[in-house]
Amino acid sequence: MPIPTTPFIDGKTLVFATPGYPVSQIRLPILMNHVFPFLGLNAIWIPIEVQPQNLQSIFTTFRNFENFKGMTIAIPYKNPLVNDVDEATERARRSGCVNLIRFDEQGRSFGDTVDGLGFVTGLLAKGITVQHKSVFLVGTGGAGCALAVALCDAGIQKLYLKDIFIEKAQNLAQKLSSFYPDIIFETTTEPPANIDLAINASNSGLQISDPLPFDPCYFEKSTVVADIIMKPKETKLLERAATNGYIIHHGHHTLDYQISLYLDFFGIEHDPEAVLQLVQSIP
Repeated sequence: MPIPTTPFIDGKTLVFATPGYPVSQIRLPILMNHVFPFLGLNAIWIPIEVQPQNLQSIFTTFRNFENFKGMTIAIPYKNPLVNDVDEATERARRSGCVNLIRFDEQGRSFGDTVDGLGFVTGLLAKGITVQHKSVFLVGTGGAGCALAVALCDAGIQKLYLKDIFIEKAQNLAQKLSSFYPDIIFETTTEPPANIDLAINASNSGLQISDPLPFDPCYFEKSTVVADIIMKPKETKLLERAATNGYIIHHGHHTLDYQISLYLDFFGIEHDPEAVLQLVQSIP
């Protein structure tokens, strides 16, 4: 997949966007609109709330705007758009989703997913390793699929998958087993015992009224409890886990460690450590 040599266009403001539905929970535009001036880039990042029936029209329209350089994809569109890009990375194909799309000068689109890589990198930065570990993953939508692939790439030993739609979890387990024959995959309707890492990759927790995706107190105290939801930062799951003495991992780490990956994808030169420090300083 060719990487653009530079995203700059003289005299034009570059536009990036994040389509989703809803978009109130999306934190990325806030971060990127700090990052762009920090890098001296004339650019803006906007959230776009779009209903499913209008998604395709936005995708086809934006590719014809010369100063529109690309987008990240929010829920619930990570899976549908993987089939619309002209070229996708291997991890995007394995995940069956994209969370990054860019366009070249001819309007061709290129897709990738770095949700999972950002999550795993964020774990490692906090001293949490996943190699040879057992993982319980709730939610097999776009983000969940990306996390599953990244966890497998990082060398986990066993992956338990749960989704309110049982067939989705079963299909993902079957698909992953063909790519990672040395890893054990199981689908489950209940939290399994003896888990090293329990992850909520569903959207349960976005709203105060949402039920817990799972009860963290079921696990041994050595289990790390993670949530990929960024807003609110302290989800009910993480609050309950922390109150009961578990090590927790917040959702914002997944995004913090993706920003440099986004900039690489769009061909924007930067100092990864400086950008990370900036992002982590933004409330």
